[in-house]
Amino acid sequence: MRIRSIAEGDLDELQALARETGVGFTSLPDNRDFLAAKIAATEAAFRECTPEEHRNYFFVLEDDASGRLAGCCAIEGQVGREVPFYHYRLGTLAHSSVQLDLHRTIDTLFLCSDHTGDAEVASLFLRPEYRGVDRRHQRNGALLSMVRWLFMAEFRDRFPHKVLAEMRGVFDEQGRSPFWHCLGSHFFPLDFDEADRLTGLGQKSFIGELMPKFPIYTPFLSAEARACIGQVHEQTRPALAMLKKEGLRWEGYIDIFDGGPTVEAYIDDVRGVRLSRRCRVAIDPTVTEPSERPRWLAATTEMASFRAAWVGRGPGADGVLRLGDAEAARLGVEEGAVLRILDTEEEE
Repeated sequence: MRIRSIAEGDLDELQALARETGVGFTSLPDNRDFLAAKIAATEAAFRECTPEEHRNYFFVLEDDASGRLAGCCAIEGQVGREVPFYHYRLGTLAHSSVQLDLHRTIDTLFLCSDHTGDAEVASLFLRPEYRGVDRRHQRNGALLSMVRWLFMAEFRDRFPHKVLAEMRGVFDEQGRSPFWHCLGSHFFPLDFDEADRLTGLGQKSFIGELMPKFPIYTPFLSAEARACIGQVHEQTRPALAMLKKEGLRWEGYIDIFDGGPTVEAYIDDVRGVRLSRRCRVAIDPTVTEPSERPRWLAATTEMASFRAAWVGRGPGADGVLRLGDAEAARLGVEEGAVLRILDTEEEE
């Protein structure tokens, strides 16, 4: 399994992935024209032909045996620069009455675009058949999640100070969002799927035009909707756990449609950014593929030909990383190349 940037020939597979993501996966709508434009924009970003604030780096996880795409992930260089990037900010209002000797605090939701200009890690999806415990598919989800930190560490000057991730919110067994049903549905003459589709296509102006501009008092919401605030979809829990391990935290921002949390951190504080480092490569044909759970992640240092994969070992005492022929071919590197590596289980 290897990570690479998406290419024009991946359009059919990318659309198949989009159809499998399910409700609430806003960033990958099942729209062929939109996906083709996303691929074209990604290819321009990796060639560094577009301004940094408009770059979207989209990666795919490829099964190098079959050529099939197993999953995807992405980095948005800076959000909100072309279209507004909205959240609800969870806040508190205090009310008091001297006459009655009462003091009350009430939670509120306030529409905001506080994250404008931040980077975003997004679009992480792994096909179910590649989530198994089979040795070949061990840690595919971790590979998709962590490769973005190595990319941001290697090309640090292309990114701003902060990074965020929007997590999919709670949906019931019928695919219904209690948060949307109680709140958003009253302001938009659309069902959730249509509003979600428009947002995924970048058509977000209706949010600022139709959503209330004043704080929403959460006691006015149903108990079911309040229980969704800051909570994630069951399938999103592993992704959230990996982000928390890297140092991202919830600071009170939620998705305006499903109430899912937005987690964030300063990029330089993210574990994978801090602990990754460069090393030189030596090709050793006697080195074999690892038989145990992989822990070392390696990525190339050229943006235009970026690749990443698990490797079976870390650098030796001389600081050189020895790769077998298959590992070197998977990463597309030769003797003397430089890689960025990360021990994903290193104790701090």
